[in-house]
Amino acid sequence: MIDDLDRIMAVMQAAFDPLYGEAWTRRQVEDALLVGNCHYLLAGIDGEEPEPGAPAAGFSLSRHGFGEEELLLFAVQPEHRGKGIGSRLLRRFAETARRRGATRLLLEMRRGNPAERLYRAHGFEPIGERPKYYRQSNGERIDAITFSCNCE
Repeated sequence: MIDDLDRIMAVMQAAFDPLYGEAWTRRQVEDALLVGNCHYLLAGIDGEEPEPGAPAAGFSLSRHGFGEEELLLFAVQPEHRGKGIGSRLLRRFAETARRRGATRLLLEMRRGNPAERLYRAHGFEPIGERPKYYRQSNGERIDAITFSCNCE
């Protein structure tokens, strides 16, 4: 039986393009979860929590603090995209963040990330920019855009 960290890493390996260097290492995910204010959700092919030991189609990793919840990582396996899994997972993320006391959701992404359409459809709006923040594996730099969404 695979554990949740194995399922997260399997999705991350398939979902993140190495060109952008956005995937975290297993150690980074483990360390984040040890802190205590980081939380994850897994999504099966229906967008809901998968059966124990079943592969995940997606996941989210977030950090809670001071009435805000920041989405650190969000991914859906490429073969499961376009089926509503991301929308269901994003709604579950917002619901669990609210239960933890969050009134605002935050995320940061590279300019040109196709997930922007999903985030905007769920009420996220750009609030800031970090010019040339991300470095691609080919050395080119890409702006980071910070998004916010009220979740009261």
